[in-house]
Amino acid sequence: MATRIRLRRVGRKGQPSYRIVVTEHTNPRDGRFVASIGHYNPRPKDTVLSVDVAKAKMWLDRGALPTDTVRSLLKKAGVLKKVGSAAPPPPA
Repeated sequence: MATRIRLRRVGRKGQPSYRIVVTEHTNPRDGRFVASIGHYNPRPKDTVLSVDVAKAKMWLDRGALPTDTVRSLLKKAGVLKKVGSAAPPPPA
């Protein structure tokens, strides 16, 4: 089972809110999911981000791959290490 950690859109039209979920990679964006590990609301002035760190680490240890957006949110939440912004050296 190839699992992904990605955002699932909820909320009214024009007022998006997202749940951070674990799902199989073949399921649609708002389709069936295995587990919900947090939520993210980008709309208010103070962005709301809540992640269950224990569940997130458990799914990452099991091999679930986060999408690029979720990876940045997990870094902000302290689940993943922040890597320095230094660019890798160009190939010789």
